[in-house]
Amino acid sequence: MTELNQKSELNIDKLTSDFPLLKQLIALEEVNWFNPNITTLEQGLPYVGMGDKDIHDASLRLKRFAPYLAKAFPETQVANGIIESELIDIPLMKSVLEDHYQLPIKGRLMMKKDSHLPISGSIKARGGIYEVLTHAEKLAIEAGLLSESDDYSKLLEPEFRDFFKQYSIAVGSTGNLGMSIGIMSAKLGFTVSVHMSADARAWKKNKLREHGVNVVEYEQDYGVAVEQGRKEAEQDPRCFFIDDENSQTLFLGYSVAGERLKQQFEQQQVVVDKEHPLFVYLPCGVGGGPGGVAFGLKMAFGDDVHCIFAEPTHSPCMLLGVHTGLHDEISVQDLGIDNLTAADGLAVGRASGFVGRAMERLLDGYYTLTDERMYQLLSELDQAEGIQLEPSALAGMPGAIHVEHNSEYLERLGIAESTLASATHLVWATGGGMVPEQEMAEYLAKSSL
Repeated sequence: MTELNQKSELNIDKLTSDFPLLKQLIALEEVNWFNPNITTLEQGLPYVGMGDKDIHDASLRLKRFAPYLAKAFPETQVANGIIESELIDIPLMKSVLEDHYQLPIKGRLMMKKDSHLPISGSIKARGGIYEVLTHAEKLAIEAGLLSESDDYSKLLEPEFRDFFKQYSIAVGSTGNLGMSIGIMSAKLGFTVSVHMSADARAWKKNKLREHGVNVVEYEQDYGVAVEQGRKEAEQDPRCFFIDDENSQTLFLGYSVAGERLKQQFEQQQVVVDKEHPLFVYLPCGVGGGPGGVAFGLKMAFGDDVHCIFAEPTHSPCMLLGVHTGLHDEISVQDLGIDNLTAADGLAVGRASGFVGRAMERLLDGYYTLTDERMYQLLSELDQAEGIQLEPSALAGMPGAIHVEHNSEYLERLGIAESTLASATHLVWATGGGMVPEQEMAEYLAKSSL
């Protein structure tokens, strides 16, 4: 990958000459790109700067908070306060994809339903809630109100709400991260402001307000919402800003998904090894959620798991950043791409430089798809499997087609065609579990236009 250290204005003509794929991105075409510079976990891990111990610490923290969560959020009681999602097979959807593309998917197709995680109904419940809990624990321990050996359900007592009221939390969001952080922060007693970009859904703003969250709306995109949230926090020493672009804490909250998935695979007798490779398809916005999950997966399954990011044609920020080597030094708007997409959670023009640089050697590939295709997949999944998701959560659905029919990529991995019959393809569904009925009806209506 060519590193372009350009401090002056970007020379788009030179960029498109050096990286011809950008011409297709500018034309809003659906593309795929498999990174020729991926390495082994051993070689790539030093660039992440974190490891097993960090994930283990995150896992233990979530277990400490489980008694509190089970009482504060009754929907988590069934799992004893552990926030986790279902892992299912989607064989009927597999047939739909094969019919649409007129291509076979030789391996097994499964779905991880982070779309239906409790509390906030999206993948952001992993990272967002974890970061709020980490901050709350730190404050309470420093104040002498809590120790790690305590039963954390004591956090429900009024003295803790009174204590946390002295502090505030701010975040910039396109929707789902704001939901997770807003609901969790308000429940603990924090004063919380969620700065929401123009593409955030009205129902998400309304739900946050119902929880007592201060919602600040912008007519601009995600980047402006984040910038304003950061500015607000800088003006108040008691305000903690949660930074989706650069937070290692968020990243680690997502990473716990790897060990959880490994346990689910063992329970369902799904084998992952060299002869049974695992391919995982993750919708990508700024990159924190999919980056953290991918890190956790690599730590859990090593070089036998292959992670691929999916983005809208109108917001291919991570593909753009990694492919050019510019990461957060370039945005889709620099290429004249509008960053306007129905996939609100993925409407990000500039990728996380932290995630791009940390994970670029461990992510196998990237592809884009149109809003129209996401709506079509939304309807097809509803009809085939009876599962309803928001548009952005469908981005990972065609991933198996891109992988199984890219012979150059498979050859590079050393995966024979016969091995694909033993592969598991896992679509990571990222949101939709809390979408109101009327809103879902509108999604489905759009898919039939």
